[in-house]
Amino acid sequence: MSLQRKVAIVTGGSRGIGRAASLIFAERGAKVVVNYVANVTSAWEVVSEIEANGGEAIAWQADVRQADSFTRLVDTTVETFGRIDILVSNANMSFTAKPFAEMSWDAFSQKMQDELKAAFVTTKAVTPIMNQQKHGRIIYISSSLGKDPSPYMIAHGTAKGALDTFACYIAQEFGSSGITANVVAPGLVRTEATAGMSEEEKQVIGNFTPLGRIAEPEDVAGVIAFLASEDARFVTGTYTPVTGGLSME
Repeated sequence: MSLQRKVAIVTGGSRGIGRAASLIFAERGAKVVVNYVANVTSAWEVVSEIEANGGEAIAWQADVRQADSFTRLVDTTVETFGRIDILVSNANMSFTAKPFAEMSWDAFSQKMQDELKAAFVTTKAVTPIMNQQKHGRIIYISSSLGKDPSPYMIAHGTAKGALDTFACYIAQEFGSSGITANVVAPGLVRTEATAGMSEEEKQVIGNFTPLGRIAEPEDVAGVIAFLASEDARFVTGTYTPVTGGLSME
């Protein structure tokens, strides 16, 4: 699954799943743009690791909810590397974890707004270039909570469910241009975002998982890399849970 001569933008690429995706892309030959908002040190650490292993990468600050900001990232990518083949829409959007009875509309709609605007802005920016190339791979990072409800996660799960539908419409509209759009939906992953959970809590969830553990970022990155590759050239509009069997399609 070589990605030689491909160029990838990974939003939220400095940590967790984004970091793992950036590293596996570079390992397989892609040139990588590591997008970040605030974690500049982490982003450049990813770039340094890629370069130390013989790859090419840059880090670029951009808020994926702001069209002007992300357009500058896209313009810089084309100026630096000449094309854009892959977009991984992975940037984390904060949300309020509450039951519906305690949830305000403002808190609920904030997550919906941020999640969908990020997908809209980033897709809007890269598809004209992919259209010209007649080639592109877009991978949206969702969550199993979009289909499998869990307490206190109504804002997050509903927003991710909407993202799943958005991806299908992009797949349908841009398929004739050689652009694929697919969803990767992890369950619990061992990242900075889950650092507040105790190891005992993680183990309990792992015990309910057929594969006997929670995911590592590299488990998710491997699926992302497959969908970005030519091996997945006839795969579009799909939803892939990466949950170790905790949810099954």
